[in-house]
Amino acid sequence: MRILICLLLIFCSSLLNAQDNEKAEVKNSIELFFDGFHNQDSTVIKSTTSPGIIMQTIGLDKDGASVVKTSDFHNFLKSIVSIPDTTKFKEKLLSYQIQIDGSMANAWTPYEFWINDTLSHCGVNSFQLHKQDADWKIIYIIDTRRREDCN
Repeated sequence: MRILICLLLIFCSSLLNAQDNEKAEVKNSIELFFDGFHNQDSTVIKSTTSPGIIMQTIGLDKDGASVVKTSDFHNFLKSIVSIPDTTKFKEKLLSYQIQIDGSMANAWTPYEFWINDTLSHCGVNSFQLHKQDADWKIIYIIDTRRREDCN
């Protein structure tokens, strides 16, 4: 009986360790995406994404109504690499909540966006990832953006 309990404990701990490793890999993919983002390196950003990535933002229109806007990924890359060197920008991820089921993962990351050391806006990113071969690739990003209640 003791042997059975020990084997069960070893099995359970190895499952938890595997899940933790997968979560770390998902987090690493997102961190690499932001390394490329902050360094304005489109090659690094593309290395973390699937070819058909979808990017959306939820925000308010000029009348204050909630709207969903879809962005073209290639236009996003062009806009990032064209930011002038005189503009300092940083998206600070405040935490990670990662869920995984097989080869699908979701990461919920509240953030603050700073431009030239001034808080521009805040919100939450939701990343959907797919494990392709041995790598977690971002297939979908949706975020919220707000200027109020950022603390």
